[in-house]
Amino acid sequence: MTTKRSSPLVTALRQGAIAGGVAVLLTLMGMVEAFNERDIVQGVISLGILLLVAIYVVFGSTTARTLPETRASVRLGASALAGAIGELFLVGLVILGQQVNLRPVFPNASPELWELLQFGLSAPQSYLAMLSFGAVFGALGAGLTLVSRRYRGPVIVGVVCVVLIGLLDDLIGITIASNPMFATSPVVDTISQFFFAQGVESGLSKAGAMVVFLVASVLAYQWPSLRRGARSRTQAMPAGRQHTLALGLYGLFVVILLILPNFLGPYLTDVSNSVMIFTLMALGLNIVVGFAGLLDLGYVAFFAIGAYTMGVLTTTAVGAESGQIVWGPGLTFWSALPFAVLFSLTAGVLLGIPVLRMRGDYLAIVTLGFGEIVRILALSDALKPYTGGSQGIVEPAIPTLGRLTASLSSQGLYYYLLLACVGLVIFVAIRLRDSRQGRSWMAVREDEDVAQAMGVRLVSTKLLAFASGAAMAGLAGAVFASKVGSIYPNSFDLLKSINVLAIVIVGGMGSIPGVILGSLVLFGLPELLREFSEYRYFVFGAVLVAMMLTRPEGLWPSSKRKQELHETFGPESEPRSQVLTTPGGAGSE
Repeated sequence: MTTKRSSPLVTALRQGAIAGGVAVLLTLMGMVEAFNERDIVQGVISLGILLLVAIYVVFGSTTARTLPETRASVRLGASALAGAIGELFLVGLVILGQQVNLRPVFPNASPELWELLQFGLSAPQSYLAMLSFGAVFGALGAGLTLVSRRYRGPVIVGVVCVVLIGLLDDLIGITIASNPMFATSPVVDTISQFFFAQGVESGLSKAGAMVVFLVASVLAYQWPSLRRGARSRTQAMPAGRQHTLALGLYGLFVVILLILPNFLGPYLTDVSNSVMIFTLMALGLNIVVGFAGLLDLGYVAFFAIGAYTMGVLTTTAVGAESGQIVWGPGLTFWSALPFAVLFSLTAGVLLGIPVLRMRGDYLAIVTLGFGEIVRILALSDALKPYTGGSQGIVEPAIPTLGRLTASLSSQGLYYYLLLACVGLVIFVAIRLRDSRQGRSWMAVREDEDVAQAMGVRLVSTKLLAFASGAAMAGLAGAVFASKVGSIYPNSFDLLKSINVLAIVIVGGMGSIPGVILGSLVLFGLPELLREFSEYRYFVFGAVLVAMMLTRPEGLWPSSKRKQELHETFGPESEPRSQVLTTPGGAGSE
């Protein structure tokens, strides 16, 4: 069977049309104009222009990869053509927008946007500049595919580092200014002036961007050889010395985590706390979805149960005159915390019992309904005397850490509490994953019928997965209620379940480090870039689609799942037949 290959011209036209459609969509959504407010490198490139550059580089690279058997010059030409065609769509949009008032339909279609797209030039020179812009970066995308992976990786790492540091320059400046150790240091001030733009400008300076790019690229280039050298030297050590070295590295990592709030400042510490709350939830959902393969869309219900348990048991705003609820024992945070975890765990078992025979879509629908039931019950008038209804519960207890409480800020107090919770949950998750129970979960995930035939008890296996995940979500909910200082039903909508599920998928289902990385990328980064928060869910969707198409195993997959998704077959892409042979059995000689 032969596969019909497209000609370079047809491929360029197709990829260019898609790139143009994406560019027009993002432009009319207002992303290009809004992102243009932020400079990445002072006076060189803004985030809005970088967005267009990324589109043409990606589609130029795709065009070149679609033509693997053609000459390099043909691939470069086809990619440049694809980029020019993509930019041709924007030229058409500019001409249309200057002739017809598009603002009644597209509010972002303003004269300022046309000027931005034309790089401040007048027609017809601007049109030629726009087409050249698309062609150059389309060809650049092809060029990246032509160079060796050994060089391509460091270049991409260097560019990503420049973009990230350029984006976060304001935050870095605020962090330095809020820390007395850095704010008064002339060395830090000199370094800051060298790397970052001064005055009203933002982003990296030109020299700073160059240094960041070179340092990041050289480190990324040297990283494989450095890692190999370190590994070979470590393997040459005696076993006892290897163990001591590992303990030392773990200890150093813990020390860095413990002193980190002293350098982060109040805002970044608070963002870290929010990331760790989502990490706790994602670690629990990773057991349910990643280990056991049970799709749970109502996971936020357990988070809500933990939060409401903490609120009801510890609030001091009780009674018709002072609060919204009529009963509350007034426990301390530490006394109420086990109840929050226990009630969430019990809810997980109760949910697990009726859904034991369900799989896939049916299980997702039932759990989705459970999540909504819990939210609506908390909102209902019938339970308002006990949950506060739409007015919620206020003044839950805050944790105390003995003498440390007085010396810590509110952000620092929750930082150390959440750090301990995350460490405990990671330890439990690792032990469960490597236990007999963990192997049973993975067997159920791969094939439930085969797992049952091999002796796995489906009832206890599924119930334990739901209970473990629910307990971790309850723990996160209890700390969340105390940290925020109030509990409202609208804080536990379906979107939270979707966000946590996205963290698990993007990070890598079944991978504990992947879940932590997913929390940082999908929750930490948007928190740091709140000025673009209106595009958060659009970006979420785009990232999920891109991940499923290009890297379905996630950013940091587990070795098992990576092996499953990238299992290689024979040279003709046909599965190799494998015959399991047993002595004296079929297939043995």
